[in-house]
Parts: sequence; structure tokens; C-alpha cells
Amino acid sequence: MNMNRIPAIHILGICGTFMGGIAALAKQAGYRVTGCDANVYPPMSTQLQAQGIELIEGFGVEQLNLKPDVFVIGNVVSRGNPLMEEILNRNLPYSSGPQWLAQTILHDKWVLAVAGTHGKTTTSAMLAWILDYAGLNPGFLIGGVPQNFGISARLTDSPFFVIEADEYDTAFFDKRSKFVHYHPRTAILNNLEFDHADIFVDLAAIETQFHHLVRTVPGNGLIVSNGRETSLDRVLQRGCWTPVERFGAGDGWQIDAGNQVTLNGVSQGTLDWELLGEHNLQNALAALAAARHAGVPVAQGLAALGEFKNVKRRMEVRGVINGITVYDDFAHHPTAITTTVDGLRHKIGNARRILAVLEPRSNTMKLGVMKDALPGSLKDADLVFCYAGNLGWDARGALAPLGNKAIVEDNLEALIEKIAVVARPGDHVLVMSNGGFGGIHEKLLKRLQG
Repeated sequence: MNMNRIPAIHILGICGTFMGGIAALAKQAGYRVTGCDANVYPPMSTQLQAQGIELIEGFGVEQLNLKPDVFVIGNVVSRGNPLMEEILNRNLPYSSGPQWLAQTILHDKWVLAVAGTHGKTTTSAMLAWILDYAGLNPGFLIGGVPQNFGISARLTDSPFFVIEADEYDTAFFDKRSKFVHYHPRTAILNNLEFDHADIFVDLAAIETQFHHLVRTVPGNGLIVSNGRETSLDRVLQRGCWTPVERFGAGDGWQIDAGNQVTLNGVSQGTLDWELLGEHNLQNALAALAAARHAGVPVAQGLAALGEFKNVKRRMEVRGVINGITVYDDFAHHPTAITTTVDGLRHKIGNARRILAVLEPRSNTMKLGVMKDALPGSLKDADLVFCYAGNLGWDARGALAPLGNKAIVEDNLEALIEKIAVVARPGDHVLVMSNGGFGGIHEKLLKRLQG
């Protein structure tokens, strides 16, 4: 290969958060980066174009003329995709995103990987911020935008790299979880519940993938595991070759009602911060433990968390109109919904109303696997509004246990109108979805203004 030539990659499915992050890292590493996707639109498209990454709409075979060194394949791509079929027919070099990342970016790094059903993005952001605050200048790839950094991915010359370690499958040709590629020295196992019903038959199948991750952590590494999760205990009982520190139960890392942090019963200091909810206290313990493994004293970690700003779309206030506050939150799994509603209730007390607005659009939710758990997760809300457009199951029947406090609409504009009619000053409107939800936040704020 000509040593003066700039190496090039072409990314199929570039507009997802993860693949967009890989694109940014590749660009920072000196690659010529191009990419394509079925839906090239903001905010990812503008983010990528601002970095000088050329985007192509669709998967046309003429893209082969770019002649990259390797095609990097996102997991949105399946057999039958015209560009992928031609890459296979011509035996051109291709790789999954996680594999390319592992071989090109992570191979000589101290990787700190954050795995779990919930809290991966927030905990990864906390950990990256603690390391940054301590002067360790970590690289990172996070599935959201940490507001302390304003970007979701960066490459540095630091040995440390924080990665959100997803259990979803790698690519159509590699059905292992993404995280088996990362070879972390420090691994956080935040929690483990059933999710991703489109690819996993049951919880045991996910536990097997988590054990594949445990098998890759070296003996001089550290596993930080949630002591409250029997599922994670089962994973570690299958075999573990690495020291384990547990948080949240028994000995190990604990935080009390006064936010006093202890390790093996010894006080480490107090967490003084703005975040809400028990789940974030547990996320903080995990991040403190992982950062300590990388050499950051706990006192410094606590000081960093005092200046931590949460990731976008985590209880983010989108606007206040006539005393009505509208939030945006990424919650889409019943456990996350429960946690989010509880956190808001704790913040505002019982005197003010929570209007929960839900779009069940993750693959697991669309399949209806979790529908029976929904009413229980929403019980602390005063009113529940559910958008049922394109759902494959009966949302009205599923939410019937909530009685007349649940309103289900198949039309988004009709749903917005119903929220606007009942909302009154002092209300908190909590919008929950892992997608764009048809721009409901802006539309609702506009309607409330009118």
C-alpha cells in the first residue's frame, strides 16, 4: 500500500448514533470517511457533514466506485441490501463497526466498558467526565451527547478509552453482542434484565452474552458489578477470572440517604450533585469504582460528579409555557419508565401533576413483550397519554388497568390536542421515547403557547 495515501473507509448505515460515532473517531484518526444510509437527516447528518464526512442517501451499488480500503457495516444492514450484495459478490473487504473499532482504535488502549440494560449512556458519560476532570483526557464513544463534552465521540492520545458497551448484536454476519469485541480492562456490569426481544429469546440468552464479555476481561483488570442483580450473580458464577467489586448491596460500594459514599464500610466522602433518582446514585457508584481502577482517587471522582451535567434526553427540560414544564426523556423499557416517573415525582412532590406521554417504539416494545408491565410502570403518573400509531398490539387493552387516567391515540396531532386541553399551570409533562416522536415536544410547546 502507498504509505502517502490516506486510508479510506465507507460506512453503511452511518446515521445511527454508534456508527456516527465510529465515523467521527475514524475522521479524527486521519481516515477519509464516507458513508451512506436510508435516512440521511439531522441531527446526525449535520454533525457528520460538519466534520467533513460525505454522506450519500441510499445504498446504490455506484458507491463501490469510492474504492475504500474497507467497507464498515452497521447492524441496520441485512442481506438483500443492494450495496452489501455487491460487496459480497465481488469479495471486497468488509468489517463490522465494533470489529473495525477494536482493531483500529482500541487495540492499544486501556478500555473501560460500560454494559447493562439501563444506564449505559449516563454511566459512560459520568466515567468519561471523572477521568477528564482528573486530567486523564480519555477518548470515548457514547450513545448520546454528554453535556460536559457536547460530542458523543472523541479520540485522544490518552491510553484511556471509555465505551458504551451494547449487548445488541454486531452485524448480520456476526450475531455476538457488540461488547465482545472491546476487550476491556475495566468492565462495568450495571444491571441485566430482559430486553431486545427481537434478537434474544429470553434472559438466559442475554446472560450468556454477558458471560462472553466476562471471559474477555484480563486477570489484572476489574469487573464492577451491581450487587442487587441476581442475573449478574448468575453470569459471574459461570466463571470469572478477574477481581470483582460490587456496588449497591452487601459489602463493597454503598451510598446512604445522605449521599455518603462508603467502600467496604469506610467513608469515601459525600456526593453533592444535581441529578435525580436512586438509579443515578447507583450509576455514580459504578463510575467511581471504575475510575478508581484507572487511578482516580474517590475524592476527586466525587468532586467531578459535583460538576456533572447529564446526557441530552435524560429528563431534559425542553420548555416551560404558562407554568407547564415539558421534559424529554429516552425511557422506553418499563423499568426505565418506572425510574423516570419516580425520579420526577420525588423532585416535584405530590401536589403537582405528572402527565406521562409515551411512544412505545423500541423493537421490544413494538413486539408487545413488555406490554403487561406498562401499567405498573406508569402508576405514579396522574394522566397517561400513549401514541399507538403503527403498534402491533392493543395499547388500549394493555393500559386498561389504569382506567380513565390513560388516553390512547393513533393520531399524533389528536394526542397533542388532548394533552394541551387538560394541561394546566404547575403540571409536568414527561415525554418518553427512544426516537424523535414526531417532534412532539416542539409541537406541544407551540400549541401550549397558542
